[in-house]
Amino acid sequence: MRLKPLAMTAMLLSAVSTAALAQVQPWMNAKLSPDERARLLDQQMTEDERIAILHGPLGVGIFGAKLPAGAIGSAGFIPGNARLGIPALQESDASLGVANPANVRPGDGATPLPSGLAMASSFDPDIAYAAGSMVGHEAWSKGLNVLLGGGVDLIRDPRNGRNFEYYSEDPLLSGLMAGEAIRGTQEQHVVSTIKHFALNDQETGRMTLSANIGEAAARESDLLAFEIAIEGGRPGSVMCAYNRVNSVYACENDQLLNKTLKGDWAYPGWVMSDWGAVHSVKAAANGLDQESGEQLDGTAWFNKPLKAALASGEIPAARVSDMSRRILRSMFAAGLFDHPATKTPIDYDADNAVAKRAAEEGIVLLSNPGGLLPLAKTARSIVVIGGDADAGVLSGAGSSQVVPVGGPARTVQIGGEGLIDLNGVIVYDRSSPLAAIKAKARGAHVTFEPGRYPKAAAEAAKAADVAIVFANQWMTEGADAPDLTLPSGQDALIAAVTKANPHTIVVLQTGGPVLMPWLDQAGAVVEAWYSGAKGGEAIADVLFGDADATGRLPITFPASEAQLPRPDLPGVGLAPTAKFDVDYAEGSEVGYRWFAQKGLKPLFPFGFGLSYTHFDYSGLKVTGGQSLTVRFDVKNTGGRPGSDTPQVYLTDAAGKAHVRLIGFQRVALQPGESRTVTLTADPRLLASFDEAAHRWRLDGGVYHVAVGASSADMKLTGEAKLAPKTMKP
Repeated sequence: MRLKPLAMTAMLLSAVSTAALAQVQPWMNAKLSPDERARLLDQQMTEDERIAILHGPLGVGIFGAKLPAGAIGSAGFIPGNARLGIPALQESDASLGVANPANVRPGDGATPLPSGLAMASSFDPDIAYAAGSMVGHEAWSKGLNVLLGGGVDLIRDPRNGRNFEYYSEDPLLSGLMAGEAIRGTQEQHVVSTIKHFALNDQETGRMTLSANIGEAAARESDLLAFEIAIEGGRPGSVMCAYNRVNSVYACENDQLLNKTLKGDWAYPGWVMSDWGAVHSVKAAANGLDQESGEQLDGTAWFNKPLKAALASGEIPAARVSDMSRRILRSMFAAGLFDHPATKTPIDYDADNAVAKRAAEEGIVLLSNPGGLLPLAKTARSIVVIGGDADAGVLSGAGSSQVVPVGGPARTVQIGGEGLIDLNGVIVYDRSSPLAAIKAKARGAHVTFEPGRYPKAAAEAAKAADVAIVFANQWMTEGADAPDLTLPSGQDALIAAVTKANPHTIVVLQTGGPVLMPWLDQAGAVVEAWYSGAKGGEAIADVLFGDADATGRLPITFPASEAQLPRPDLPGVGLAPTAKFDVDYAEGSEVGYRWFAQKGLKPLFPFGFGLSYTHFDYSGLKVTGGQSLTVRFDVKNTGGRPGSDTPQVYLTDAAGKAHVRLIGFQRVALQPGESRTVTLTADPRLLASFDEAAHRWRLDGGVYHVAVGASSADMKLTGEAKLAPKTMKP
């Protein structure tokens, strides 16, 4: 490509100015490592300048706070430094898209992604990467440069109000998906956090509870998910959690932050607090680097109290310098200095396509006993019932709430007190399943019945060839579900409709597992989760077979709450300030591993999902040595294209029974096509953590594996010998 003279002149001037700046401010030399640039810059900072980047206010005018000068409006704000050329940190909630809290940026909508559970149901890290990249680019194009995303807490309780933000109950699946989402975001020159470190597994008492667990159990479960995600995504920041871990608040937990994260894992970035999670200045000594949303702490601990602790020697000057260097290092590594966030137009159509693909791949076909799905487009009459399906698709609430471009399709105020009052607005994204179904079934008479009264819904269903019931479970940050039933009498509605018309399809829009007392009467059941910007179209594509049903459950659906490690949710009924313990007696046996250990039969197992075609597995070969390598063939034996996700499980480790996911791969195949899948297990998934030796320990001996369609459906089995070894923590 030949450059015009003016363009060439501009490039030369830019190069000269950059070189000149690097002479005056050597940390602006992009050829240097992020560590060296951070060191050079930190050397030039005064004590007050360091302290200034270690704490910051809310970035939105709520709770009596004012919008800080220089803030564009978001969850948090850290002022920049004009003298040294340090950009301000404009920090946005972004678990499932760029948030706009309290409409602080008037009318600034964004692309809502499907829920974390929906994306994890794809078992496709490429989906997570594309989603993270999309959100990162939208944020950068809005002038935001830090995203508070990367939720990787394992789902230990299906009633947790924030499960929809997280990925799964398995450390491998959660770690790989979160890592790819973070990597996608940071490649857009935006820092991503990973959160909430650690064991933030229920909303009831989240500010006061103590999550109690042994080190080995934590290392083999929740912490392993974080470790895998940090290795894959290299997040610039780790956000510590509200709760206590083994009686010590997570944001001042020396074991978590100093010994594990920064010590064993050699994490080079910075630890920021969750908003309102700092309780004392000693958090600085115990590993916290930055206080966020300081008004919510009551005291801005990292401002005057930190200065006083520095003056008294309680906090060494070297520690404060380490805190600032970690922040600066991540800013350099992500490109915040060299590629500053700039408000630019956004291609929302392209971003909607990313959201639609994620929704389609994450929809799980749970039941289809008579082959009702995919629906024939020759159906003469279809009635769509309930779930506000005439307006749009359900989303989850709280800090992750995304307001879609153009505003919500519908909002419903539910009322309440405390956080529920703040978050208590049900938002429907602008993608009507009813409209999408009408577009697919052009020859049919398609009607809508709100589903307020079971009798009226049953009568409408009886008069139609096919009934499609949408059932909703709205979940939000700040509140857990009291049980796993569908709220507002929806189970009675579904029972009435399925009794009136056996050709009834139930589409679940939920934030996690629910019970299904009507399951045996339903013609088909589909889990659509919260499906995002183009969820209505994605649901219709799957219902009518224009997209295969490819999702697989990333979480076990219990048959009842009695099967859970804690049938009664801890902390219910206690005062908001009451401290209490949650003892994780299940240890590392989370989700499907608990069910396997106890011999429990769930409603639907982890990894389960039906397809519109059929797959066979054959030719298993397992080789050992330093780890396990598993090779097998997958063949589409059905009559249409489809995608499968074969899963590899460890079932016995040198004489110790286990059921543990050690590998998976999504495979798209044409009818009759086969493909060889080869997977090598991360040795940590085969090992146990030895607390006394402070190492991962892999015992020598015979290791058994199984290839299955779910954690409860093993098709092939094999074994191989492994040599004993230990690995660093």
